[in-house]
Amino acid sequence: MRIAIPMVNGALSMHFGHCNSFAFVDVENNEITGVSDLIPPPHEPGLFPAWVAEKGATLVISGGMGSRAQSLFVQNGVQVVVGASGADCREIVRNYLDGSLNTTANACDH
Repeated sequence: MRIAIPMVNGALSMHFGHCNSFAFVDVENNEITGVSDLIPPPHEPGLFPAWVAEKGATLVISGGMGSRAQSLFVQNGVQVVVGASGADCREIVRNYLDGSLNTTANACDH
């Protein structure tokens, strides 16, 4: 499994479209096996979901994301979790894997 996490200045981005990098966290047998920090192409509406899917992610965890981006992820075969919080991508993924990831309302309202 490969999980994408939108980051801004080294922490989880609360608004998906404002991220300046993505942490791609590789997981095997519920253990983190690697983390890659990749810079996405310049943001254009609808571009990030296809790019994230192209990089092999099957799940994206975000603080907030608009409904259009969520739909585009699903169309690209990527599951979406919104309302996450935290800074460290490894901790976010560990919490997701063990079922303790706290999610609140979607931080994005469009």
